[in-house]
Amino acid sequence: MRKTTIFSLLAASGFATPALAAKGPFLSLGNTDFVVLIGFLLFLGVLIYFKIPGMLSGMLDKRAADIQSELDEARALREEAQSLLASYERKQRDVQEQAERIVAHAREEAELAAEQAKEDMKASVARRLAAAESQIASAEASAVKEVRDRAATIAVGAAQEVVAKQMTAKNAGKLIDDAIAEVGAKLH
Repeated sequence: MRKTTIFSLLAASGFATPALAAKGPFLSLGNTDFVVLIGFLLFLGVLIYFKIPGMLSGMLDKRAADIQSELDEARALREEAQSLLASYERKQRDVQEQAERIVAHAREEAELAAEQAKEDMKASVARRLAAAESQIASAEASAVKEVRDRAATIAVGAAQEVVAKQMTAKNAGKLIDDAIAEVGAKLH
């Protein structure tokens, strides 16, 4: 309670009011503007004496240098990343082109293999057809020969029967004489 009474007395007396404090000559300690000016100049003097502006400037320069080095490093990293990206894109294009060449080559080989297989199949079919035709011709010739032989055998047998039935001794003698004469004519 005592503190509140001191403040209230000071406030009532007008001692602590700013209007009364700035009255009087400027170069007196009673003038608050002058006292504030002197305090400010002393503060600046202390700052200069302890080289605070140089330290602040050095700190700011160091901070600026750190920021600049970080920016340079970021720029270098960005350029490196771009070069890596370009390298990978180039490699990807190369690999894509190589894959396309491999696929095209495989298609060409497949087409050539298919053509070769067709040619081989045609040749195989032609060989088999020729072999079959040869077998058919051989079988046909064999069948014709067998039929001729059989027909000749049957004809000879039938002729024997006919000749035997119609043959008399007189006709047999005449046939023998004619055959001898024919053989003699052919030999001379």
